[in-house]
Amino acid sequence: MRPSPIRHPAPAFDVFNVYFERIYDPTMHVVFTLDGEVDVGAMREATKRLIESDPYLRSKYAEVDGRPVWEEIPEELWEGAFVLAPAGEAENLLPPPLDVRSGPQVRVSLYRRREGDIVTVNCHHGFCDATGALTLARDLFAAYRGIVDDPDFRPVPRAPYDRSTDRVLALHSEEERQQALAEEEPFVDRWRFPIKRTGRGTPRAASRTLSPGRLGRIKAFGREHGATVNDVLIGAFFLAFQKIRNDPSDREEPRSFLTSADLRRRYPGLYEDCPLTNLSIAYEVTLFAGEGAQLEDIIARVTAITARKKAGSLGLAAILFYEEIMTGGMPAVRAFFDDMIERYRTSGMKNPVFSNLGVFDPGDYLPVPGKDGTELGLLDVRYLPCVCWPYGFLVIVSTFRDCLTIATAYEEGPYSTAVVERFLEYVDGYLP
Repeated sequence: MRPSPIRHPAPAFDVFNVYFERIYDPTMHVVFTLDGEVDVGAMREATKRLIESDPYLRSKYAEVDGRPVWEEIPEELWEGAFVLAPAGEAENLLPPPLDVRSGPQVRVSLYRRREGDIVTVNCHHGFCDATGALTLARDLFAAYRGIVDDPDFRPVPRAPYDRSTDRVLALHSEEERQQALAEEEPFVDRWRFPIKRTGRGTPRAASRTLSPGRLGRIKAFGREHGATVNDVLIGAFFLAFQKIRNDPSDREEPRSFLTSADLRRRYPGLYEDCPLTNLSIAYEVTLFAGEGAQLEDIIARVTAITARKKAGSLGLAAILFYEEIMTGGMPAVRAFFDDMIERYRTSGMKNPVFSNLGVFDPGDYLPVPGKDGTELGLLDVRYLPCVCWPYGFLVIVSTFRDCLTIATAYEEGPYSTAVVERFLEYVDGYLP
């Protein structure tokens, strides 16, 4: 008789990111392009031992007696966590969704190409955010290196760790919490990306990569205007969104989008012992721009908004909002999503999302030994975002070796590939 499964509480941020599957595919992909072949056996074993080392990686999301939990699964159910892709599949780097409800919470896919292997590390946003996905990839390559050096190597096992945002809440008094709620502006959906129809389609990804010279000019523009690189990107994203819509009602009227912040950066050191978690929050930026507006016309407004948000208790209200819904149990969570989706359906509006993941450090993943003992070169690291369908639309930005990549993932059919590509061209065009 099999013993009762081991279960760990699933906090509010996990639960809500699981349920966001109702408006997009929460599977995330970190893609590594190498200049040679990895050791397949070592990578397969690294995947297995990494899963074994973390109680949440070796779990599935479940709801038991009305409580959301991470439930550990037997080892025989880990099969499929490592995939050696058939020849010729490297061109389609949008692997199938990862099922958060079956586990385990990582899938590693290896694509063989003549010019070098591609390794993708896939996980679900219900399990961790983008920073967590990058940390998971770092842990995978560390385990792979360890096994190549010593076949008996095993990652240091983790005990169950606190995945909740209680540590952040503990830093704030009740007065500060109430003030954060009072100052928080409600999200209002004011526009959406152009669509051909609603419904589902074929997953696609699109991106543009800018040269180090372009990044240098973006930084120079930011210094000239007292803005960060992120502020400049936000401004270009907003102007491109307005241009792709080509709707006169957008001009001189407030229009909003969501952008993100990582609580790890806001509270450094607070979560060092629990790296694979959901600790990203969203906040709204509302701007307006008239006919023919350029980046220099709106950059001061962008910097003023982001500076004000950073100076406040950024993220605290979002935490309190989710926690308040969770007091009503899972019926309240489902009702929240039912209401949100109904608002999208009736209004036809859904503000877009922009997220800057920052700089990917090759040192987090190197060295990578090849199958013949040589050290492989790491040609590229990029992140493929969650796939959206109407009315959602998400753009992410990341930087690797001074090359800045702007990327989106969408379902073709509801969205036009030509329109998506033109939008990315507009973002490129508004940047210095």
